Amino acid sequence: MPELKRLHVSHAPAVLAFESANRAYFAAAVPDRGDDFFARFDERYHALLAEQEAGVCAFHVLVAEDGAVVGRFNLVDIEDHTAELGYRVAQHVTGRGVATATVREVCRLAAADHGLRTVRAAATHRNVASRKVLTGAGFVPVGPADPAHIGGEPGTWFERDLIAPAPTPCPGPAGA
Repeated sequence: MPELKRLHVSHAPAVLAFESANRAYFAAAVPDRGDDFFARFDERYHALLAEQEAGVCAFHVLVAEDGAVVGRFNLVDIEDHTAELGYRVAQHVTGRGVATATVREVCRLAAADHGLRTVRAAATHRNVASRKVLTGAGFVPVGPADPAHIGGEPGTWFERDLIAPAPTPCPGPAGA
């Protein structure tokens, strides 16, 4: 069972391997990170760790039993009890509910560890799987996303209220 862990300097090789192995898969659903991302990976990785240390972001990796990273789940721009969620999972673990379950867990951590009240996420229209993950994790669409924000493609913003009470189950039939 993969384990969600806070991003650490020791995860760098596994994160790079994850991004490299899944690059073409990710590019089919979201804009490609580009060659510069890989060429400057170490520099960018250390910048992420500095942002995390400053408290403006919280980065997580989903780590398999063998130490391989199978997902990344990031809370960015933490401010005013709100953050933006970004995530990606390895192709070989998709379709099993891993992303949905982990997004739910990241939302729990967002409230418990960071005092967040709202988490937002943008998904391109062509990224049907991500839209399904978000709605399955309790997010609702709230309006169009600026294409400049999501790689130049049209999309939708989704939000999840982290402080709303859980829905009350419907009572069973009378006399049951």
